[in-house]
Amino acid sequence: MRRRDLVATAAVLAAAARPALAEEAPAGGQNLNLNMPSIGLPVIVGGRLRNYIFVSLRLHLGGAATPQTMRAKEAFLRDALVRAAHRTPFVLPDDWNRIDAAAVSAGMMRFAATIAGRGSVTRVDVVSQAPRQQVRVLTG
Repeated sequence: MRRRDLVATAAVLAAAARPALAEEAPAGGQNLNLNMPSIGLPVIVGGRLRNYIFVSLRLHLGGAATPQTMRAKEAFLRDALVRAAHRTPFVLPDDWNRIDAAAVSAGMMRFAATIAGRGSVTRVDVVSQAPRQQVRVLTG
């Protein structure tokens, strides 16, 4: 019986601590953010898969969007970004270990306007990029 009480108490405390660890920053300016960690984007050159880049994004929310409402749409945003990366990869021509952050941001802004509504995302930042492996660009 005591073990059950301990587990229930731990669950309640974890749920209470979650808002303090959330991505939102409810300061005076109401800057709301949603962090999207580790999305694997392919580097495709010449029709061949050369590498994967794992990208972490930060969505700056605007309008009536909140982190809670956007978390429900996060899977759809991830899916749209990965599908777009397979159609037209976000590749830098001289570096297969990084992606074009501006192109990813612009693409995510388009998808967010379609999926979550216009004005729900005001800016997208590429927080980090980590290649699966270090690859040299093949010339010639």
